[in-house]
Amino acid sequence: MKSVVQRVARARVTVDGETVGAIDRGVVVLVGVERGDTEADADVTAGKIAKLRCFPGATPMDKTIAEVGGGALVVSQFTLAGSVAKGNRPSFTEAEDPARAEQLYLRVADGLRAAGVPVATGRFRAAMQVDLLNDGPVTLLVFARDGRVT
Repeated sequence: MKSVVQRVARARVTVDGETVGAIDRGVVVLVGVERGDTEADADVTAGKIAKLRCFPGATPMDKTIAEVGGGALVVSQFTLAGSVAKGNRPSFTEAEDPARAEQLYLRVADGLRAAGVPVATGRFRAAMQVDLLNDGPVTLLVFARDGRVT
């Protein structure tokens, strides 16, 4: 499982002009589910993100999402499973089957909620527009495989 975490001042996702999810201060989490990813990968991803000290406090990277009263906008992004190694057209052979990918993406969102983080989501398999104001900018990568962050 590959996730891109961006610290934001605000963010929202729209589908056909309708806002389907929005947060103020917090993080946008783009989740890419790959073949072979498991519930354990989703759980450790959510746990890692909930505990990430990526907000300023006594130091530039000192506080968690909960400690700053932030939220998470979690968006499925299958293109994170893409490869550009051959040719010029991305290959998505490593992307998980959509039904399974949706379950695992939602499990990440649920894991963040269980950790006390308010969560908004995008709409799975929809053409979404994600509007965000990156804060910092701070962008972190979280990769999980075999039930651990790698």
